Amino acid sequence: MKITGMRVHDVRFPTSKTLDGSDAMNPDPDYSAAYVELLTDDGLTGYGLTFTIGRGNDVCVAAIEAMRPYVVGQSVDDLDLGEFARRLTHDSQLRWLGPEKGVMHLAAAAVINAVWDLAARRAGLPLWRLLSAYQPDHLVDLIDWRYLTDALTPADAVDLLADRAAGREQRAAEIAATGYPAYTTSAGWLGYDDAKVTRLAKEAVADGFDMIKLKVGADLDDDLRRFRAARAAVGARVRIAVDANQRWGVPEAIDWMKRLASFDPYWIEEPTSPDEVLGHAAIRSGLRTAGPDGRPIRVATGEHVHNRVMFKQLLQADAIDVVQIDACRVGGVNENLAILLLAAAFGKPVCPHAGGVGLCELVQHLSFFDYVAVSGSLDGRHLEYVDHLHEHFVDPVVLRDGRYLAPEQPGFSAQMRPEALTRYAFPDGPEWRVQ
Repeated sequence: MKITGMRVHDVRFPTSKTLDGSDAMNPDPDYSAAYVELLTDDGLTGYGLTFTIGRGNDVCVAAIEAMRPYVVGQSVDDLDLGEFARRLTHDSQLRWLGPEKGVMHLAAAAVINAVWDLAARRAGLPLWRLLSAYQPDHLVDLIDWRYLTDALTPADAVDLLADRAAGREQRAAEIAATGYPAYTTSAGWLGYDDAKVTRLAKEAVADGFDMIKLKVGADLDDDLRRFRAARAAVGARVRIAVDANQRWGVPEAIDWMKRLASFDPYWIEEPTSPDEVLGHAAIRSGLRTAGPDGRPIRVATGEHVHNRVMFKQLLQADAIDVVQIDACRVGGVNENLAILLLAAAFGKPVCPHAGGVGLCELVQHLSFFDYVAVSGSLDGRHLEYVDHLHEHFVDPVVLRDGRYLAPEQPGFSAQMRPEALTRYAFPDGPEWRVQ
């Protein structure tokens, strides 16, 4: 089987109209996807995407098109998925535009994710089950180990995976039966008024969520008022995380969170620039005893961390409590495997970012796989959920009682409905022509 064609779509949803997705740094996002279809000569199609918030999605589309020579004509029969990912991200002239970060890495993620979707469809398995069936040495061979071996060697990774191998089948059956714990951000977008936050927070608890997240960082008085309303709505036992979306400098982050500490924030997400490794460490140190009764306010980040190297440094510096992978920010499945292994080696829980079109659908596979084959634990782990745009996917996420149910259709759950591609095509789709 060969890949005979590649179609790339600029798909944008006008979420800025309702302020879904709004936060302190991104007040009016239009959730968007640079969406890839890989066509083959035996009729199978692979689907992948990378997520943006509107303007610049066309730049991602152009970057994906630049990778066409590495994709079209590729034989799938003998495809080494590790070598393919490395070849795509190591091209010297394209890599110069990163390296391994920014638009080119977003584009690589879309293509690599589409190839993995194709591989899982060909195997007749959901991606999480395909990955969970691989032997430790196979999983380790999928990873680009350049720059990582001072923190984790391939041999150590094989040992870690081998230690988890004995219980994989049991854990796969368990997680398929009970689902993966989730938290919701849908109650806490910054553009929502207090009444809407209160209503949605109460609905989230009624739906089985034991954790919600609020956006913060634009105005301290507003944050205090909204946090007070949310805490009153959900009570003391429900966890409330907060997310500043990179709004603050280091001293400001510490001071602001100390002002919010009486409401018992579970974590502060992206308190400062994602590039601030030492800044995150300073914030974590400053908030170590800032919570009620001297408890820590945890520090979480990852949705904008460029690559496995920065995750390695955040872990080496003990700068974060929670690792937040993104299915489309780094170089797709392969690089996320590296980050999951690093997190497990350093004993940090992974709570993925999924606040965007298609991100819930994709990253659920990585969380299920992580539990089955890598971490073997659900302690301190929640997978983010937002409640919009799932209707545009052929295999949308399903939640019950605040938990993700295991996806069981073959593939990576990335396929969008044809009518969505038509209606929301930018700039000529019907949804945009009327603007």
